[in-house]
Amino acid sequence: MGGGSAGRRVVVLPAYNAARTLEETLRRLPKIAEVLLVDDASQDGTAALARRLGISVRTHEKNSGYGANQKSCYRWAMELGADQILMLHPDLQYPPEQVPALFDLLDQVDIAMGSRFLGGDPRKGGMPDYKFWSNRLLTGFQNRLLHAQLSEYHCGFRAYRVEGLQRLPWQNYPNDFLFDNQLLVDALRLGIPIGELPIPTHYGPESSSISAQKAVMYGLGVVAGTLRARLHSARS
Repeated sequence: MGGGSAGRRVVVLPAYNAARTLEETLRRLPKIAEVLLVDDASQDGTAALARRLGISVRTHEKNSGYGANQKSCYRWAMELGADQILMLHPDLQYPPEQVPALFDLLDQVDIAMGSRFLGGDPRKGGMPDYKFWSNRLLTGFQNRLLHAQLSEYHCGFRAYRVEGLQRLPWQNYPNDFLFDNQLLVDALRLGIPIGELPIPTHYGPESSSISAQKAVMYGLGVVAGTLRARLHSARS
C-alpha cells in the first residue's frame, strides 16, 4: 500500500552491449544504493568493464531478452534482501541523477515510474515522431480500457517496493519488451499504487532501440494484453 521506511535500496542495470555508456552512467549515478548489473550476453565487453568499474556482475550465457534480464535483476536483488529496487538502463536514455527522486516516490506508492510526457514534449529530447505517436495512441487505448490515467506506459525508468512487486506474477511475464507493459497492466488490475515522476527525454545514437518489426509486434502485444485484462476484469 505504499509508505513506510526505505529499507535496503538496490539499483539494477539490465545491460546489453552497454560498454560505450556504462562508465558515464555510473559517474552520473548518485552513490545512494548498491548497484548490480546483469549482462545479457553482450558482445562488447560490458561485463568485463563493469567488473573493472567495481560493481557486482552476473551474466547470461546466451542472449535471453530484456524481460529475462529484468527477472535475473529482481531475483538477485531480492536474494540480497532488497526492500526497494530501481531499474536504470545503462544507455543514458534515462537520467541517473533522478534516481534519488524516483526512490523517494516509493514513500507514497509501490511502483514509481519516470514519465517523459509529464516532463514536456519528448520530441524536443529526440524522441522520434513514430515513437511519440505510437506511445500516445497506445497510452490512450490502455487508459480507456483499464480506467487509468497514466501519462505513459512505456518508460523503462522504474522503481518498486519489493512487497508490491511480490504481489505480481512477474516471473511469468514475457522475456521480451512486453515485460514492462504486462507488469503495469497487472498492477492496475490489482490496485497496486503507481506514481509518476517527470523526467527529461534523451535519445542519442547510444540509446537502445528495437527494430520496426519488433515495435509492431510490441504494439500488438500491448493491445492483446490490455484486452485480456479488460475481459478478466469484466468476468470477475
